[in-house]
Amino acid sequence: MPPLMGIEFLCRVADVLSDYLEGLNEDVIKDNFVIVYELLDEMIDNGFPLTTEPNILREMIAPPNIVSKMLSVVTGNSSNVSDTLPGATASCVPWRTTDIKYANNEVYVDLVEEMDAIINRDGVLVKCEIYGEVQVNSHITGVPELTLSFANPSIMDDVRFHPCVRFRPWESHHILSFVPPDGLFKLMSYRVKKLKSTPIYVKPQITSDAGTCRINVMVGIRNDPGKMVDSITVQFQLPSCVLSADVTANHGTVTVFTNKMCNWSIDRIPKDRAPALSGTLMLETGLERLHVFPTFRVGFRIQGVALSGLQLDKLDLRVVPSRLYKGFRALTRSGLYEVRS
Repeated sequence: MPPLMGIEFLCRVADVLSDYLEGLNEDVIKDNFVIVYELLDEMIDNGFPLTTEPNILREMIAPPNIVSKMLSVVTGNSSNVSDTLPGATASCVPWRTTDIKYANNEVYVDLVEEMDAIINRDGVLVKCEIYGEVQVNSHITGVPELTLSFANPSIMDDVRFHPCVRFRPWESHHILSFVPPDGLFKLMSYRVKKLKSTPIYVKPQITSDAGTCRINVMVGIRNDPGKMVDSITVQFQLPSCVLSADVTANHGTVTVFTNKMCNWSIDRIPKDRAPALSGTLMLETGLERLHVFPTFRVGFRIQGVALSGLQLDKLDLRVVPSRLYKGFRALTRSGLYEVRS
């Protein structure tokens, strides 16, 4: 079989379990072992992926709740499997449940992007790219035919689609034509490579002599994205040779944990001054200078902007139902954003 088929199936299993159990770790799996076993039994059959769509699985196997757990204890019946097979399993669009009806029809499209960047110790941008997802939340009566187009689709690389997307229209005209699942789902993912700038800068300066080390870090807006940059954080791991740290900041809060991880929470950059962190690090006995320099992990969030420059053009329905509401949003946040010192 294709190697990526196994990887994709494992990712789908992880997504379904996270959706069902509202988290995914060893304890959660132990507490809900019966449901996990039932889900795996429906998702794979004789070694082949079978039913992997969350909305169809929800009709087959009810998600866990307090009432079902109490009933299983009282009655001794721990199975959540439905007695009837969902009608969509025999449909040509198995990702969508049948006979859906809504009083108000609505569809919302979100562009969610993560910026990965590496900046070297000279302040030069070594790598900057965007990983993005087009997320759709659809509540529409019947079996709607949607088309979504972009103003600049040529900037996208490594595109990956939900099974509902018809590949021919994308291949010929870069238009997404699809019958959506009901509810929230990831329509596609993409990458935008070789970006030239980042929204914020982080400038660390580290000097050491005679067993002590001085650290100064400044943060500010490099290129104004036109929207508020918030949830800004800077994290760095102090080297093992550091015995103690006295670190303060003129804005935000600084926390040094017992594992020598330093977290600087800034949130928003004030207009009257640039946030700055400074402090003194004491090195272990016999060590004059610092030889291992920390890497700074930066976090941020920008509502209402897709920093890749990707723009949605229009969203159309072949048969428009009454009372249709459409909405578009964008969000950019940091992914693996590193500044080296």
